[in-house]
Amino acid sequence: MGPIDHAEFEALRATIRERGTARIVLFFVVIAVWAGLTVATTAVIVLPVAALLPLLVLAAGFEATSSLHIGVERIGRFIQAAHEDQPYDDPQRKPGWETTAMRFGARGRTIGADALFSVVYVLAGVANFLPVALTAQAREEMVAIGALHALFVWRVLTLRRAVAMQREQELALFREILRGRHRDGSNAEGEESAQKI
Repeated sequence: MGPIDHAEFEALRATIRERGTARIVLFFVVIAVWAGLTVATTAVIVLPVAALLPLLVLAAGFEATSSLHIGVERIGRFIQAAHEDQPYDDPQRKPGWETTAMRFGARGRTIGADALFSVVYVLAGVANFLPVALTAQAREEMVAIGALHALFVWRVLTLRRAVAMQREQELALFREILRGRHRDGSNAEGEESAQKI
């Protein structure tokens, strides 16, 4: 690994560390703000539509934390393909962290954390709807607000399924891209797109 590759590797690992920490801190902030808003809107505002403000906080928080996680995973797969794969590195070198962690997870049923906090977000979405279900005067109002809550839960579960396949798909894509770059010593796609700009 040359000095430029080493600097890139160090910068990418630092980015993973910083974004991973930011994701956890952001999650706790979102849940705290959501809980405060839920209590405030339930205690002060008796209109069921008020539940949409805490739902908006949940949705924005979920999108932010999930995009941080998706970005970290994408960087990890790039590190794995560009810095850890055997064809481009010393064959005597042991697999790096990204490769080992991915193999470990694929080997069996390991107990792991929910990186998207999807269970907590779904439970918070359901809890957010409870005051609406208890106070809604009109059926149409409850159905409309319930549909927005259901949409949020659907988004969380859909993204959770997509993220479960992200590692393998993006690793294959990065390997394909890097194989083309290493084969001819250049990045033909990058050069072509740079000419278009």
